[in-house]
Amino acid sequence: MTSSVSELLPLDGFGRRRLKLAFVGTHGVGKTTLCYDLAAQLKRLDLGVDLVKEVARRCPLPINEETTLDAQAWILHTQIAEELEASARYEAVICDRSVLDNYAYLVHRVGRRVDLDALVAGWIEGYNRLFKVPVLDAPSFDGMRAVSRAFQLEIDETIDRLLVEFDVKVTRLDPNAREGWVGTVMDSLGLPKHPPQIDLFAGQQQIG
Repeated sequence: MTSSVSELLPLDGFGRRRLKLAFVGTHGVGKTTLCYDLAAQLKRLDLGVDLVKEVARRCPLPINEETTLDAQAWILHTQIAEELEASARYEAVICDRSVLDNYAYLVHRVGRRVDLDALVAGWIEGYNRLFKVPVLDAPSFDGMRAVSRAFQLEIDETIDRLLVEFDVKVTRLDPNAREGWVGTVMDSLGLPKHPPQIDLFAGQQQIG
């Protein structure tokens, strides 16, 4: 009998089958589109899926180049709260950013903070997998996102530096294979690209 795909998910600290992953990268690199494409793929496997969207877009305080310590603290803690809620309710949680991404904007603006270092270091361990999305193009204006190419690259460099300093294991997506990113993620997670019952049906058809 074909196993349920949910049985392939890792166990969390409560003995539940859960998966939490995040796409790491600066703004304007296609993380949101990638999140939706992956969510559709996981839903086809009959998994309960939720997206933790970029919380910075709801921040009541300044973001982008004019951000402040208070703004980034709000973003960081809101991200954590929404990840907690999603993980309690769904088998698979896809995060459009990790806490380390959000921390990178704070570090770029005001430098590292000892108390937040500890928070980020501990929380980053809760992701089953992190995927670094490369910079391919300059960000386009969407009413919220900063459009400065220099700022985009500075944040990307800060993220890369923090990944090293926090000794974070990350899977880097190939900038020359954008169309295959979802497949790369699925392979990395050890999950099938289509429902197992389709394979079972195909096998029965061949036998018949």
